[in-house]
Amino acid sequence: MIFTSDNAAGIAPELLAAIAKASEGAAPAYGADPWSERVEALVRELFEAPEARVFLVATGTAANALALASLCPPWSAIYGHERSHIERDECGAPEFYSGAKLTLIGGDQARISPEGLRARIRIGTSGGVHQVGNGALSISQATELGSLYSLEDLRTLTTIAHEAGMGVHMDGTRFANALARTGASPAEMSWRAGADILCLGATKNGAMAAEAVILFDPARAEEFERRRKRGGHLFSKMRFVAAQMEAWLTDGLWLRLASHANGMAERLAEGLRARGVPVLNELGANILFAEITYGLHRRLTAAGARYYIEPPSQSETGPEHAPLTIRLVCSHETTEAEVDALLRAFGGG
Repeated sequence: MIFTSDNAAGIAPELLAAIAKASEGAAPAYGADPWSERVEALVRELFEAPEARVFLVATGTAANALALASLCPPWSAIYGHERSHIERDECGAPEFYSGAKLTLIGGDQARISPEGLRARIRIGTSGGVHQVGNGALSISQATELGSLYSLEDLRTLTTIAHEAGMGVHMDGTRFANALARTGASPAEMSWRAGADILCLGATKNGAMAAEAVILFDPARAEEFERRRKRGGHLFSKMRFVAAQMEAWLTDGLWLRLASHANGMAERLAEGLRARGVPVLNELGANILFAEITYGLHRRLTAAGARYYIEPPSQSETGPEHAPLTIRLVCSHETTEAEVDALLRAFGGG
């Protein structure tokens, strides 16, 4: 009963087979291979963006940090939510690679509020040379709390950013889950909603290690290409990253895998509510947060359940009836039997 993270899941069989197939014989190095060419063509078709440029890396942190570095100068601010991955889970990489200052904004369910963004922009233009200026906006879709921005929400925020002269980065580590939940098209949720760069994550959704940085403005490509090389993410055997991404994007596999993870999270949420366990977040993707007691936590872990406590700094031990928030994440591998076994461990229902 592993519900710690979708990173804990294995590789989807289709992607594993694609890696093995790509290993047959020799191929040009450093991304000059046919797999990389086909991935760019696939992305252009799926996103209805015939001039988009696509660069592959192996981690979401590298994708986000390099993308943000290409959007803003080091004397500027990157605006992101206080619960965003770039703030809490990337060890300062966006600031290291860009030199820019990560500046945090609040908002319900880990979504940046338009009012908060406008307020930060006013501050960024008020101090002249004595403080950082407005650099880039970073939006997570889905968010770290599993919630989603509506298309209207996205357009509102990106319009504010663009009017302030800023570029927009979208952290799409669970972008496929957001698409599967909403039924929106890839274009509608990315460049048509105002994103300039999308970091499209496959690793949490079936890949071994594969992330695509999609530049909707091809004029940004040369700088990003050099930043990727300088950052150590131009792999000599890039075909093995590209083979994963190609298989993932072919015939809708990426959306099927995401839909399954979303569905398992929905099944789990329904079962928890039926047992009187409060689910604390909007179920936009494959992540849910629940409130339990320390006593129940001890019984669940004794039964073999694994998940994360939120926040991670929270003590693992406490009084029997004291409240505790836990994070549960479903993956493309999560089965109905696993979900039902966890629900039985909760009891009741």
